[in-house]
Amino acid sequence: MFTAHRLKRRIEARFGDRGLTRVAAEVARSVAQVADATEASRARVRRATWYARAAGAVVILIGLVALAAALRDAIGNGPDNSFDWLPLVESTIQNIVFGGLAVLFVWALPQRLERQRLLSELYRLRSLAHVIDMHQLTKDPERAHPTYTPTDESVDIELTADELHHYLAYCSELLSLVAKTAALCAEDTSDSVVLDTISTLERLTVDLSNKIWQKISLLPV
Repeated sequence: MFTAHRLKRRIEARFGDRGLTRVAAEVARSVAQVADATEASRARVRRATWYARAAGAVVILIGLVALAAALRDAIGNGPDNSFDWLPLVESTIQNIVFGGLAVLFVWALPQRLERQRLLSELYRLRSLAHVIDMHQLTKDPERAHPTYTPTDESVDIELTADELHHYLAYCSELLSLVAKTAALCAEDTSDSVVLDTISTLERLTVDLSNKIWQKISLLPV
């Protein structure tokens, strides 16, 4: 969190109120929100999981009692013909299956709710990564060369070679922060969907950062 705010101040000190400064402020807010939400969710998920398991145990107990009562009644008052037992057996199996599904649903509910929250944060971070990339798209290193000749359609970036170097480096740092923030979401989860989304986001930020450093390497010394 401190690193994100410090990076925002560094960008603001060099570039003032440019768009990249506002993006850095948004990244800092996202880092703070993810860190706070991750810290708060640990106790919440732990408590919700305990309640879900207790509810599942109650459902299992009720189901076992009901099943035992049904079996006792069937044995005491059941039909004499073995073929007449088939509907009773079928009904018992259905009750066991539906009861098991209900227990599984209640058991997995806290993890599903936490998955939804984490995916929402990760989608926001992915959008921020694309916004950062959009800010560096027009920052071509060839514009900093003395031999560069603009056209009527060229975008004036109003940056010197040194300023362009810092601008692109800040974009790379912001992308790294986005990836590190996404990694925070993996601290207390083993959900495969969440982990795959984090891995995809990290690959995205690495690929975008590599393209930025290719631009930096082409800048005049």
